[in-house]
Amino acid sequence: MSSEQQLIPIRRALLSVTDKTGLVNFARVLSGFGVELVSTGGTAAALRTAGLAVKDISDLTGFPEMLDGRVKTLHPRVHGGLLYIRGNAEHEAAVAAHGIEPIDMVVVNLYAFEKTAAQPGVAFGHLIENIDIGGPSMVRSAAKNFEDVAIVTRVSDYPALAEELAANSGSLTRATRWKLAKQAFATTAAYDSAIASSLEQIADAPAPAEPASFDTNSFPSTLRISMPLSQTMRYGENPHQRAALYSNQSGLGVACATQWQGKELSYNNLVDLDACWDLAQEFDSPGVAIVKHTNPCGAATGATILEAYLKALACDPVSAFGGVIGINRQVDAAAAEEIAKLFVEAIAAPSFTPEARERFAAKKNLRIIEVKPASPRPVVKHVSGGFLMQDADTGHVDESALKVVTKRAPSAAEMRSLLFAWRVCKHVKSNAIVYAREGQTLGIGAGQMSRVDAARFGAMKAALDLKGCVAASDAFFPFPDGLETVVQAGATAVIQPGGSVRDAEVIEAADRLGVAMVLTGMRHFRH
Repeated sequence: MSSEQQLIPIRRALLSVTDKTGLVNFARVLSGFGVELVSTGGTAAALRTAGLAVKDISDLTGFPEMLDGRVKTLHPRVHGGLLYIRGNAEHEAAVAAHGIEPIDMVVVNLYAFEKTAAQPGVAFGHLIENIDIGGPSMVRSAAKNFEDVAIVTRVSDYPALAEELAANSGSLTRATRWKLAKQAFATTAAYDSAIASSLEQIADAPAPAEPASFDTNSFPSTLRISMPLSQTMRYGENPHQRAALYSNQSGLGVACATQWQGKELSYNNLVDLDACWDLAQEFDSPGVAIVKHTNPCGAATGATILEAYLKALACDPVSAFGGVIGINRQVDAAAAEEIAKLFVEAIAAPSFTPEARERFAAKKNLRIIEVKPASPRPVVKHVSGGFLMQDADTGHVDESALKVVTKRAPSAAEMRSLLFAWRVCKHVKSNAIVYAREGQTLGIGAGQMSRVDAARFGAMKAALDLKGCVAASDAFFPFPDGLETVVQAGATAVIQPGGSVRDAEVIEAADRLGVAMVLTGMRHFRH
């Protein structure tokens, strides 16, 4: 038998879990192989209610649970039973002398610290009490001695372990014990990281009964990223690159979305889906964003999703082929019928009616993704030797914040279009120019090295008439030539941040050309 297949029989198991999902069924499997069950507090009560024989931890240690449950398993008869090396003469003699019995398996999941910290107004004392001490200690002890002990920290592992126990007459292989040990250390690392990150946001410790006040405006002194692997992918941006998805398991956002149908999501699919989903969330009314290579090739709002989709598609129907679509409302049958006519890689929406899903089912490779909105998150990018972090770009302006700097003010219709174009422009790679009219993009100039080229490219890409449109620029016009280009294309009003040393020249050019211009005082670079 290879070392990877070396079996250890499970004769005694210690169970102490916060999440009791699947606990009783797994405990029944253990009991069926004659495993003695040892447990604590609420876990023991749940097992007894299910009719299982359970030994209290206090009977094992000879010491009562105390200090409001803070001390249960912190005892030599627990950790000695986990840590001693079977077959080591010195260890065997020591445990025999002190009456320490072996524990062959530990089933533990930890106090729900992250969920507690996420509760609005959580009392500081309650937060502190949800820092698990005994659980992580047992996890580490069992994982360190994986040669002789199995440590189970994930509810999702119960079925596979039950099958292996059945196949091996109540024993587990060394390969499985090693896999469980690695998962265990990852669990405690993530748990400690979550505690450190949360407590770091509390500047001064309040009284126990007072709410924990989290300061989310400061950056952490240490960047901690700990997320479990969700899936490996066929490849990354290109076939010669490996890729994988890690997610926070929150159920929120694109990384935790539900995929109803279609091929496995690729690396590029997920990047594009995140881009189109974020843009679609900008709109208060029904909105659709069509994205290709993270840049929108069409975005629109309408009275219905169908109307918004048709307007978004009309902006650049050629580029929309093979793109992804983000939608901010439930997709109904009428919208699905029209969208299904176009070849797209994936569609993200908060929900789909049964009729819409039935219509999409005919396109078996089309990925249908149901996304639950997540709060804006910090943006982290890797650079050689480190990471950059910044706040998410949640900046918005409304009409009252705009500064009209030209002799002519925008009309009401122009103002609506300017605000729409500005929201879209935020999601276009710099340098960016967006041409729009009444909740519809008409032409998008993305990712150009000069602003004039972005203006020219956006006009060149326009499939619709630009006469009487408006234009948005993600950053200021450094010279009048960029403004002159958008006006020549057909724009009658322009929105831009301002702030150039040549603002006066640009404003003078706007007045000379008879167009309205408003300044936001806020730019939207997107690199």
